[in-house]
Amino acid sequence: MTRDFIIDTDTASDDAVALIMAFKHPGIRVRAVTIVAGNVPVEQGAQNARFVADHCQFDGPIYIGCDRPMNRPAEDAQWFHGRDGLGDQNYPPPKRAVTPGHAVDAIIQTIHEHPGLTLVTLGPLTNIALAVLRDPTIIPKVSRCVAMGGNPCCVGNVTPAAEYNIWCDPEAAQIVVSSGLPIELVGWHLCRGDANLLADDIARIRAINTPVAHFAIDCNRVAMEANRIQSGEIGIALPDPTAMAVAIDPTICTSVTSHALAIECHSELTRGQTIVDQLNVASDARNRGIWSSLAKRHHPAKIVWSIDITKWKSMLFDLLA
Repeated sequence: MTRDFIIDTDTASDDAVALIMAFKHPGIRVRAVTIVAGNVPVEQGAQNARFVADHCQFDGPIYIGCDRPMNRPAEDAQWFHGRDGLGDQNYPPPKRAVTPGHAVDAIIQTIHEHPGLTLVTLGPLTNIALAVLRDPTIIPKVSRCVAMGGNPCCVGNVTPAAEYNIWCDPEAAQIVVSSGLPIELVGWHLCRGDANLLADDIARIRAINTPVAHFAIDCNRVAMEANRIQSGEIGIALPDPTAMAVAIDPTICTSVTSHALAIECHSELTRGQTIVDQLNVASDARNRGIWSSLAKRHHPAKIVWSIDITKWKSMLFDLLA
């Protein structure tokens, strides 16, 4: 059975691999790709997505969305992904143009046209927040909202407390996680350690010897070095492909629990922190305000704590081949 996806992305090197996975999967129909500012400026993200689409012969719509967070200046991650977001490999310009119209409008329209679809978010949640604010009737029409973001109960990658996608636009993230969308949070921790593409994994992908396989490694060259500098890990960390793997096959998850989830928006120290009510204390009588409200939500967030690393890598190898 073919499933419909919308992919919202700030297309840099790991996003590019995630897009390849969705475009190449025979059971996934990508109804729209929507671009948000994040890793790179939104125009660069759109260029990168179109370049990946050319590689994969994807001819579906690609829409440009918000060029900055809701209430904050844009702060990119080009130091991690390269100036162009794709490892500064001097790729040629894409052949295809962007689709006319704004990403927020496209998200709303596509959800209404294809109720039951899966929404996969790979960047800051600005486009999604504005869509649910503009038309809350889309919320019950989304079957799953698989969100790459956050660092539930673990270390951050942009500050000690926060993961980049959520930190970039915490106000948008708070709107989305409290909206009633069926959130499945795929945190940064899931791409670390043995989940990195290690030397043997990189060699296996090179041995596939197709343009798409080589591109998946080459566009992550700058990110691989940034990963070594930041975390001390020798390998290619792929948070967005990990999230895409969960979206494609939820059985890749080995530990998932449901909890109230909140985003810190006000503290300079913990801006963007994903706060998970892991012990389900939010409903205790002593809690008031946001925690009491979140505890009563119809859809508590699903938090993915661990995945089957062998299964995730096998999926990646198969789709790149």
